[in-house]
Amino acid sequence: MDENQVILVDEQDNEIGFMGKLEAHQKGLLHRAFSIFIFNEKNEMLIQQRALSKYHSPGLWTNTCCSHPKPNELLLDAANRRLMEEMHMQATLDHVYQFTYRTEFENGLAEHEIDHVFIGYTNQLPTINPVEVAAYKYLSISALELDVKANPNHYTSWFKICLSNVLKTIKKRLNE
Repeated sequence: MDENQVILVDEQDNEIGFMGKLEAHQKGLLHRAFSIFIFNEKNEMLIQQRALSKYHSPGLWTNTCCSHPKPNELLLDAANRRLMEEMHMQATLDHVYQFTYRTEFENGLAEHEIDHVFIGYTNQLPTINPVEVAAYKYLSISALELDVKANPNHYTSWFKICLSNVLKTIKKRLNE
């Protein structure tokens, strides 16, 4: 089986088949994905700048890590695998919610995903995989909110969609 396959799903996230990742993005078919948000002990979010070689959203800033589970791979296993592959980091990840979105890109590709959101905490510094990541930085919640508002075109579409819910979750945890 092709390692670059994604899991096609229906609107309820039930698996309905597999397809090559690029073909799924060319056809805009709904598939399963995940996004990871890592925070440090200062409650700063670790964000990454996508590598310039990415076939969509190159050079844009986004959450710590995002990808797709492989066929027959559990979401949490996939999230841990990709966090290690992209950022060479480990953290205990909590699944906090999921959302569905569709975004079309100027190059004709489309993301149509049920995106499962994970949050984790670690003070470990990343060692980035340059094939996946161009740069990284930690930002405070307030600095991040201001920058996304001032420079929305510097961030990926899915990051902007789910950021407010992630920050609500973090703020709620801080107040507990």
